[in-house]
Amino acid sequence: MKIKKISALFLSVIVILSFYAFEPRSEAQGEAAAGTRIVTDVWGRNVEIPAAVKSIICLGSGAPRMAAYLNVIGMMTGGEEIDVDIAVIRDYNPVYHEALNKLPIAGRGGGSGNNNGYPEEIIMIAPDVILAAFSHEAADELFSQTGIPVVSVRYFSNNFADETFYRAMRVFAEVAGARERCEAVLSFIDERKKDLNERTADIPDSRKLRAYTGAVTFNGRQGFAGTYANFGPFMAINALNVADEVNEAGFFHVDLEKVIVWDPDVIFLDPGNMDIVNDEYSTNPSYFDSLRAVREGRVYTMPALNHAAMNMTYAIMNAYYAGTVLFPERFADIDIAEKSAEILTFFLGQNTYDIMAEGGLYYGTIKIGE
Repeated sequence: MKIKKISALFLSVIVILSFYAFEPRSEAQGEAAAGTRIVTDVWGRNVEIPAAVKSIICLGSGAPRMAAYLNVIGMMTGGEEIDVDIAVIRDYNPVYHEALNKLPIAGRGGGSGNNNGYPEEIIMIAPDVILAAFSHEAADELFSQTGIPVVSVRYFSNNFADETFYRAMRVFAEVAGARERCEAVLSFIDERKKDLNERTADIPDSRKLRAYTGAVTFNGRQGFAGTYANFGPFMAINALNVADEVNEAGFFHVDLEKVIVWDPDVIFLDPGNMDIVNDEYSTNPSYFDSLRAVREGRVYTMPALNHAAMNMTYAIMNAYYAGTVLFPERFADIDIAEKSAEILTFFLGQNTYDIMAEGGLYYGTIKIGE
């Protein structure tokens, strides 16, 4: 009987210990296991990652770009299909194309926010952490498929370097151990935003040229009607954007007749989409010729700033260039080639201004139909 009681007691202890050993920890219980730490991503997900992260995979909208800005491309052990070919439309690609092209492919790439990673390949690569610009649900899904920590660093392309970008950069930097570089990048952006704003903040709308930006790149290439309300580069210089009248934040397709009503003083178009605009012109030249800006030769380039999220380099460069066109007296000291070299070199370590131009992204005037 005594032996049975001792056995029963021993069994009870084993059951209790097993319960606590395998019970999942809640967010409020305890600290991370030895050798790990907890980071909170942009969606508020608490993710347990190694204390010292040595290898990462960057997936989705803007994640590889942030790795470039933070100088941690060397930590990447997997790349995306969209970076296989050289593409100036993503600012980091020409600089890091060779390095990225040597990496095994870990995902398709793109800006949807969906889970576009390749789980089997990721498991084989076995990074310490996956930094993914995914939705909350997509990040959870990829973790369930791989068992590898997934930290979301998704940011959006609204306005001009908005708070979602700052938050994503700081999360990324915390994971990758690049906080000092991160704060330097964000300070650089803040200084440029301050400079741009102060040049034009005191100009009343009555003294401003009215501007329209068309043929923008957003979820693909667009024709003349593809435009933005609250367009970041215009907002940075307090420009008068005719599309703001519709009270829509971000990209939309405008009714072409509305542009005739607005009859903007200046038009900016993405040079990478001019083949689309020229096809539209060949179909309906009288429409374009009815616009005063077209007749007077006041059509200028506005290189695409969005492709798999916003290129912060191009956004800042576009703001300075638009300033030289819309407020020439206030931006008389700006040479766009020199200013672009400064911005590109700071963010990417290399001046790719000429490479951009060779790839079709340049600054200058455009004649629609040619």
